[in-house]
Amino acid sequence: MISFLRHSIGWIMGFFHSRQDLIFENLALRQQLLALNAKRPRHRLSTVHKLFWIALRSVWSGWKQPLVLVTPRTVVAWHRASFRLYWRRLSRARRVGGRKPVSPEVQALIFRMAGENPTWGAPRIHGELLKLGFDVSEPTVSRWLRRAPRTPHPIQRWLTFLRNHREAIAGMDFFTVPTLTFGVLYCFFVIAHGRRKILRCNVTRNPSAPWIVQQMREAWPYAQAHRFLLLDHDSKFGDEVVSSAKDMGSQPLRTAVRSPWQNGVAERWVGSCRRDLLDHVIVLNERHLKRLMAEYVRYYHEDRTHLGLAKDTPERRRVASGAALQSRISSFPRLGGLHHRYTLAA
Repeated sequence: MISFLRHSIGWIMGFFHSRQDLIFENLALRQQLLALNAKRPRHRLSTVHKLFWIALRSVWSGWKQPLVLVTPRTVVAWHRASFRLYWRRLSRARRVGGRKPVSPEVQALIFRMAGENPTWGAPRIHGELLKLGFDVSEPTVSRWLRRAPRTPHPIQRWLTFLRNHREAIAGMDFFTVPTLTFGVLYCFFVIAHGRRKILRCNVTRNPSAPWIVQQMREAWPYAQAHRFLLLDHDSKFGDEVVSSAKDMGSQPLRTAVRSPWQNGVAERWVGSCRRDLLDHVIVLNERHLKRLMAEYVRYYHEDRTHLGLAKDTPERRRVASGAALQSRISSFPRLGGLHHRYTLAA
């Protein structure tokens, strides 16, 4: 009875439908009958049936009414899957026109040139790329140059300046050392940036301008002073020290306030001196500290390898000749046994 009423209501509603709706409804019902009559396990729908419902959904708004085999949500999922498949194949297709894609190697090279040469623009970088054999246009270089990292930090630019002029730069500074009987002593030193060589090192209780000037004269007794001399804003480096440096042919340059990295070579030497020696001994008096500093300067010049000098020493330590694995290696204590030097036994 219920089935008869459903078919009767459907016939009455279909009587008032337009002819186009009847045609689409008949097509939908016939397609479902074909799918049901197909001899397949579990009545799985083929690709043709899925495409039919996708096309019918696009042209007929009443496609849900005669749908019996699957839910409308399934048809919508088929439609979305077809769009994904279409765009996936379209994206994988080979493009005929447009610019040639820039390879990741060329992109990395553009970023490298921009980082190593902060003053270069797109024309200079494009010229270098052409000389290297890369077929790339200048607008492309300019476009990728806008994505490159920014210019180096001011600290890096300052380090670049120091590397380019290190042979003509020297630095001087003080550091304090506590003692057992005399309180705090002041250790003064002058270091050359070229080979990290200590030109002068001395200890005093009361540093004064005349004493500093005398140490500067002993740092360059017979040679011309370095062109640039770095010093900080310490009150001990007054006008008398600055004028004496100018008389010796050097141009004194003061670092910025609270910027020890601007005299980084001197600060690094102070750290090495503390870690290698002063943190492991108890200084008794001024004479004891002078002897320790003299021994450390000798060890620093002749034995200790320096990372900034490509693992060499300021005095250019000679590389041992011979087969190291087949020779006996001797060790020699330095700084009272805190460090050792190793050589091949004769």
